[in-house]
Amino acid sequence: MPGATVQRLLLVCLGSALGGGARYLVSQGALKLLGSGFPYGTLIVNVTGCFLIGLIMHVGLTTSAISPAARLFLTTGVMGGLTTYSTFNYETLGFLMDSEWRAGLANFFATVLLCCGAGLAGLAAGRAVAGT
Repeated sequence: MPGATVQRLLLVCLGSALGGGARYLVSQGALKLLGSGFPYGTLIVNVTGCFLIGLIMHVGLTTSAISPAARLFLTTGVMGGLTTYSTFNYETLGFLMDSEWRAGLANFFATVLLCCGAGLAGLAAGRAVAGT
């Protein structure tokens, strides 16, 4: 059904716009508060996105609290626009190419470990919310 496909596409596009806007605001806020010496904004949105996608997917797949359309909007749309793994990759490689090994490795390990931890916390929060 083409109509349903178009509706899903519009949900993803709207969510992506909101997620991208949120990413910009978080990045600007982190820059002002924490400075430019480390990509804090990217780290914050990636960790937050990993937590939220774990929560949303678990609740959405185990209860009727989040409809499939809302789940698509929130995960593929908002979280897709919010999280920035391509930026993470570019920034990490930039540190490494500039021989800033400490910053590059710190960014890599902080992002991977914190995002995995946030994903587990999101799943646990989803289980708590869903009662499963």
